[in-house]
Amino acid sequence: MVNFPGISSLSFGYGPATEKQQGIKLIREAYEQGITFFDTAECYGPFTNEELLGEALAPFRKEVVVATKFGFEDGDSHKGLNSSPARIRQVVDASLKRLRTDVIDLFYQHRVDPNVPMEDVAGTVKDLIAEGKVKHFGLSEAGVDSIRKAHAVQAVTALQSEYSIWFRETEKEIIPTLEELGIGFVPFSPLGKGFLTGAINENTQFDKADFRNSVPRFNEENRKANQKLVELLGEIAKQKEATPAQIALGWLLAQKPWIVPIPGTTKLHRLTENIGGASVDLSGDDITAIDEAFAKTNVQGDRYPAHLQKRVGN
Repeated sequence: MVNFPGISSLSFGYGPATEKQQGIKLIREAYEQGITFFDTAECYGPFTNEELLGEALAPFRKEVVVATKFGFEDGDSHKGLNSSPARIRQVVDASLKRLRTDVIDLFYQHRVDPNVPMEDVAGTVKDLIAEGKVKHFGLSEAGVDSIRKAHAVQAVTALQSEYSIWFRETEKEIIPTLEELGIGFVPFSPLGKGFLTGAINENTQFDKADFRNSVPRFNEENRKANQKLVELLGEIAKQKEATPAQIALGWLLAQKPWIVPIPGTTKLHRLTENIGGASVDLSGDDITAIDEAFAKTNVQGDRYPAHLQKRVGN
């Protein structure tokens, strides 16, 4: 299954926010094309992404799954972490109103807060589940120890972390742990923040508000060095009569049956293209060939600037 639901790009991180009615149209078109799982967070905007999703999904809210996240001071990712029980409760009530719903299907801790014991975080969400405000508990970018601590208090339904053909760190410890514990995996940036689509090269100029300007992997030198990865993906795509993005998504879907990638987009034609990734037929030999080819390449540049890297894998 491929789900559109990384709707953060409509109002956060990738330049100017998408015009409201255009965003609503895109979300509703996703539903019409079979998408039933939508992912947002209070800090996307902040707040505007949840409001947009709530309005867009209102006509068919009962027919879809909505995920949102808590974990930042005042809902602002620039202000630092805050997963105190009191803050979690504030977030759930505010998110329910913005999302125009009476329950949050999947409630993630956006980043592990080193100042709040994971047992307290999981315990608070457990209480919210008992109260009927939340259905399932999730973690984002958490390390193995945190996953185990949380799962011992309240079953973790899903982990959301970065995973794609060009970022494979999760294969070392995270994926085996998830498989052991029966936890689903929701990879974000399955298209390498757009790079694996082939639409970005060394000459691409990002909007001044685009966070990729601060990502080492996206500086001009590294984009040039990493271009051979996209060229390789393009060659495979031609053989399969698909696009590079569809091959990247098909590769992810072939890894485990409990992996649900969330490619985001602001464009209708990209939405349809991404959905087509679920229909790409990659054999075991195809996956082996892709893995062997990418094993011979060396991705240049870190995926986060140093100050953000400190927030992941804890």
